[in-house]
Amino acid sequence: MSRGNGCCGAPDGGFAALYNVPAPAKVNWFVHVLRQRADGYHELQTVFQFIDWCDWLDFERRDDGVVSREGGEGLPAEDLSVRAARLLQARTGCRLGVHIRLRKAIPSQAGLGGGSSDAASTLLALNLMWGLGLRRAELMDLALELGADVPVFVFGRNAFAQGVGEQLAAVELPAWSLLVGWPGAGLSTAAMFGSDILTRNTPAETISGFTAFLESAQGARQVEPPDARDDAGLARALGLEFGHNDLQAVAMAALPEIGAIGDWLKARTGSGFVAMSGSGSAVFAPCDPDGEFGQVAIDPGWKVRKCRALPGHPLFGWASDGQQQ
Repeated sequence: MSRGNGCCGAPDGGFAALYNVPAPAKVNWFVHVLRQRADGYHELQTVFQFIDWCDWLDFERRDDGVVSREGGEGLPAEDLSVRAARLLQARTGCRLGVHIRLRKAIPSQAGLGGGSSDAASTLLALNLMWGLGLRRAELMDLALELGADVPVFVFGRNAFAQGVGEQLAAVELPAWSLLVGWPGAGLSTAAMFGSDILTRNTPAETISGFTAFLESAQGARQVEPPDARDDAGLARALGLEFGHNDLQAVAMAALPEIGAIGDWLKARTGSGFVAMSGSGSAVFAPCDPDGEFGQVAIDPGWKVRKCRALPGHPLFGWASDGQQQ
């Protein structure tokens, strides 16, 4: 079982410290808003895929029960990692505490799930550190209390999601390279979902329909000329035939720079496929895995990063799907 790049055992079980624990970002292939529920939440369908743009966390056990955090400049004192630690304490009666050192790399309010991923990695790490032995399903229940995107990071597999995002089914997705761009400003998820111009009536798809679409696209890719069998070629095979992001029009009305950085990504990658992740403001485009993408003529406020899609969450093995010991 991998436990980051460093760990230190404790004599009474669990761990005294866990260092260099990754919290990967995600992208959404599409986001369909089906309807608004009576409780104000929205019924969604989406596909989550993890990428190798990560925040990093260190955890050092405290025996006084205090939860403290350093790093994460600009975040509230009660950020999602702190809230996750305190929720785990409250639900298990654990009297141990933790000092969290958070090294942020994923932009905030970008639709990349950075805060949600921090929370999930905190749940997974402290479950080990404190020797709690909670199963994955139990951790996912706690994760949902922290936010709709948190459970998928505990689930640990790329997933087709429904409900508010908590009904998850694992899917096999191409491990392609992506050029991910952030226009230098974030967007409030609540504001995007609360917009008067958001459409809330997209017809429901099925996971079988999505997997059939993937198989068809993969088959189409195989008949391309050999020099086109790259990640941009796969994007051309995928096209925009399955899905869209209902939140994109809302986000672009609030932040027109999303369109500008999307056009830049499309021109740089040549894939013909650009999508916004989550509620924005980041966008992504598949790219040549061997390509170099310097920031020529790029706005100085933008952040662009070449990423690789991951086959699964790097901490998948940190939670058990079996019976509690």
